[in-house]
Amino acid sequence: MEELNTNEYKQFLKEVISNIENAKIQASYQLNAILVELNYRNGKLIIEKQEKYGWGSSVIKQLSKDLNKIYDGLKGYSISNLQYMRQFYLEYKDNPILLSHSLQIPWTHNILIIQKIKDFKKREYYLKAVKQTGWNKNVLLNQIKGNAYEHYLKNPKLNNFNETLPEHLAEQANENLKSIYNLDFLGITKPVLERKLENMLVEKIRDFLIELGDGFAFIGSQYKIKYGGEPFFIDLLFYHRKLSCLFAIELKTGKFQSEFISKLNLYLEILDETEKEPNENPAIGIILCAEKNDLIVELALRNAPRPIGIAGYKLAEDLPKKLKKYLPTIEELKIELIDNEINKKR
Repeated sequence: MEELNTNEYKQFLKEVISNIENAKIQASYQLNAILVELNYRNGKLIIEKQEKYGWGSSVIKQLSKDLNKIYDGLKGYSISNLQYMRQFYLEYKDNPILLSHSLQIPWTHNILIIQKIKDFKKREYYLKAVKQTGWNKNVLLNQIKGNAYEHYLKNPKLNNFNETLPEHLAEQANENLKSIYNLDFLGITKPVLERKLENMLVEKIRDFLIELGDGFAFIGSQYKIKYGGEPFFIDLLFYHRKLSCLFAIELKTGKFQSEFISKLNLYLEILDETEKEPNENPAIGIILCAEKNDLIVELALRNAPRPIGIAGYKLAEDLPKKLKKYLPTIEELKIELIDNEINKKR
């Protein structure tokens, strides 16, 4: 048998694998849509029969009991889930736009959004965000608790993707960029040096990948690139599977400066020149900074030739004042430690 180790065959194999993986993803989306639509129709049926025959909540208990006998106790037909189906229909029967979005995300996410979010505009934001970013249920809950929608309204996304990328890529890239990244999983409440922040993100790279969203794969920190014999170091380098491109992230613990863009622009040019594969899209850059003036950012982005987005980040908030009064001060802790040491010696 002829041995195929050529670059052409490796590229061919990569494309076949990509087709298979994309098909699996599409199949999971279609199955999810079928299941959510089924729950919607069952919820509609429950409402219609209750109204027609004057049945109360007891019919749901009986229905759950009978379905569990037939389908061997599947969780999908518990009393609570049947009640959710009923609520799901009532919430979306007059809102086809939200219903169409809900068909594209898992059932458990839909229920969480219905429970936590009552405003339809906010619901639309979270429904679309789950579809675009692939948040799991816990991440979705954290985003809701962290007021992601409110941050979205206050902090519009700042990038030049429409000017530097083809239309279909610009839209996808914009969907994968946030205006604010929540770094409270690091457990720090005060600004730190850029290298320390970078090291802490690497130590908790799994949490950072979840915050970045679906599709990101970590390549390395202080990633070394060379051009003309001169070395350069990218703070954090990722690869995005859906966009098929490299993502360079630069961390800035201070206020945004226009020169940040020229530096990152150079890195992106070198990545495209030396690292990008022929079948991949141009590298994209993100600058994460503690503070930014949106007007200055917009002006600085106007003439940037490479696709760059500017975003902020927030750290963990300090302990609320109303809780601080219940905790000992540093001085009180010192006194207690001294007392403990004295008691040990007795």
